[in-house]
Amino acid sequence: MNKTMRTAIIEALAEEMERDESVFLIGEDIGEYGGTLQLTVGLYDKFGPERVIDTPISESGITGLSIGAAMHGMRPVLELMFADFLPIAADQLVNHAAKMCYSHDGKMKVPMVIRAPFGAGTRSGMHHSQNLESWFVNVPGIKVVMPSNAYDAKGLLKASIRDNNPVIFLEHKMLFGTRAEIPDEDYIVELGKADIKKEGSDITVVSWGQMIGRCLDAAQKLEVEGISCEVIDLRTLSPIDENTIIKSVKKTSRFIVVHEACITGGLGGEIVALVGKNAFGYLDAPLERIGACNSPVPFSPTLEDAYVPSSETIQQKIRGMF
Repeated sequence: MNKTMRTAIIEALAEEMERDESVFLIGEDIGEYGGTLQLTVGLYDKFGPERVIDTPISESGITGLSIGAAMHGMRPVLELMFADFLPIAADQLVNHAAKMCYSHDGKMKVPMVIRAPFGAGTRSGMHHSQNLESWFVNVPGIKVVMPSNAYDAKGLLKASIRDNNPVIFLEHKMLFGTRAEIPDEDYIVELGKADIKKEGSDITVVSWGQMIGRCLDAAQKLEVEGISCEVIDLRTLSPIDENTIIKSVKKTSRFIVVHEACITGGLGGEIVALVGKNAFGYLDAPLERIGACNSPVPFSPTLEDAYVPSSETIQQKIRGMF
């Protein structure tokens, strides 16, 4: 059935709560209100206040509570209003959740998910539009997941809830209304596995989140010009599916990575290094990357649109590689 990403996320939460009584939701305004962005609608009525828990505004406190619950056998799914508030929870995540398994020789698990809407495009200003994925990819012990469509969102979220490690699950705000075919039967999308959204022969394009749609649009238009793009959706940013990327680059001999986050310090630099180390001898052109400029996200619609990489920008950069 054709469903929005918002519906897919709500369904994933409900199905996992029905499947496993240790799964519970926690966050600000997620109860009767249904979440700031309406991502938990109906779940409070269905599962009650003991499993859909409204909290005070204290991201650090909610995260610490969730870590403790996960260490004692529960599977909390914590919703932050915006990913911009992840830095408030960073001490709990980076210095505690991420370290438990390692410091206890694998005997301690922290099966928790932090869901956080992120990204530019909604005219929400610099404090509610950031892309902070590279901050947490840098931390061993945390998995980072970012779906680009409704089908992947449901399958990845279900897999994240079943995982025994802390997972940061990032949901782009501009994608909640996008649609995809969702099967009625239970399914998961395996973490750590990239997906080739479009096969091609001339250049490998790696991206994630909202940028996948723009890369696919660019690829479609470049196809008319005789340039065949292979578009890879990472889906899981940590761990990265290195094999899929390297295999593709060895086939196409050209590579570009596209992300919405600021280009300096962005995950694209790490992926370029990965390709340079493992497939340098196969390249027929310099490695390229596209990201946002090093600026806070502007509030002005005109400036915000210019800030986020566009299909036209991607097309122009790829043309210059031939």
